Amino acid sequence: MITGAGKGIGRAIALAFAKAGKERHTFKPVLVLSSRTESDLHSLADECKTHGTETLCIQADIAVTEEREKLLNKTLDTYGTIDCLINNAGVGRFKPFGEMTEEDFDYTISTNLKGTFFLTQSVFAVMEKNRSGHIFFITSIAAEKAFKSSTIYSMSKFGQKGLLEALRLYAAESNIRITNVMPGAVLTPMWGEVPEKMQNLMLMPDDIADPVVNAYLLPSRSAVEELVIRPIGGDINE
Repeated sequence: MITGAGKGIGRAIALAFAKAGKERHTFKPVLVLSSRTESDLHSLADECKTHGTETLCIQADIAVTEEREKLLNKTLDTYGTIDCLINNAGVGRFKPFGEMTEEDFDYTISTNLKGTFFLTQSVFAVMEKNRSGHIFFITSIAAEKAFKSSTIYSMSKFGQKGLLEALRLYAAESNIRITNVMPGAVLTPMWGEVPEKMQNLMLMPDDIADPVVNAYLLPSRSAVEELVIRPIGGDINE
């Protein structure tokens, strides 16, 4: 299950799983693709199918309780289980601290913290019964390092890191792997219009996707706990 699959890092991860399924005869992934924008999912599903990968598209906003439940229930009704969750869905508002509004706060926290928490809680219960599974959190360098224009976003990502660290305490008892993926600046639609000079300093979504798939494909006795992937020139502050 990949949330925020329609664009950017989520889309790249889906395609990386599909390509791995084509290249490895023993690996046949089935991808549940979720996003707020349904049209993005169908174009992605078509591309995954060219690699021979089965997909299920579910339009859902994880910030909305009923839509989270729809995502979970439709997946379980179709496949009966969930082996891997990629917590990739995320939003942000970027402006000076003094200009942040309550609406900015609610918009960011409802997805990055509330939605992520309760979807993970539901999926973890499935994995706990199976005593197996792998949960990835696509957090950010902003989960450890604050930036002036990213006050609420950084707060939400620090919170995600707290959630996954607490979840590890339960996961270790249930043979479930937890991986924290902390990318630096990645060229995705969240940035809006990006000057070409700045684009040349940024990571691309594929730079994150391939390490995620490789971490998943490791033997189940091992776990990659953290992936920190930065642009070679360091962090982009604004």
